[in-house]
Amino acid sequence: MKLTTKGRYAVTAVLDLALHQENGPVSLADISKRQGISLSYLEQLFSRLRRNSVVTSTRGPGGGYSLARPENEISMAQIIIAVDESYDATSCGGEGTCSGDSYQCLTHDLWEELSQEIHGFLNGITLEEMKTRSDVLKVVKRQESMMSDEQLQSRLDQKLSSILVE
Repeated sequence: MKLTTKGRYAVTAVLDLALHQENGPVSLADISKRQGISLSYLEQLFSRLRRNSVVTSTRGPGGGYSLARPENEISMAQIIIAVDESYDATSCGGEGTCSGDSYQCLTHDLWEELSQEIHGFLNGITLEEMKTRSDVLKVVKRQESMMSDEQLQSRLDQKLSSILVE
C-alpha cells in the first residue's frame, strides 16, 4: 500500500480548510498551527491542490485558501490523487509485471481489487460528510480549545513581560 504522509496530510489540511473557511480564505499558517504540519510542506501540498482545482488561493491581506468547489463535490480520493498520491496495493503499480518483465504474480488480481475497493471507499466520502462526523467534531472542539488556551497564555505572557519591563 502506498498511501503515505503526503496523502494523509493533504486530506487533513483540506478538511481543516473546509471546517474553517466560513469567514473567508484560510491561511496555511493557521492550518499548520492547528494540525501540526510544517508550513513549507503545506505550501507544497497546496500548490498541487490548487493546480488540480481542489482549492483556490487569494493573495494579499486576509488572503489564503478556499475550496474550489462545493464540499459535496470533493471526495477524499480526489484530494489524494491531486497531490500525486497513490493507493495502489499491487507491487507492480498495476502494470501486471509483478513476476518479471511481462508476467502477473498469483495474487495480482487480489491486490488490484483491493486498490479498487480503497478507491471506491475514499471516492464515496466527501468533505461535506467528513465535516458532520462526530469523531471529527470532537477533534475540532479539542483543537479549538487548545488554540484558545495558547492564545490566552500568549496574552498573559505579553502582559507579564510588560509588567516586568516597567
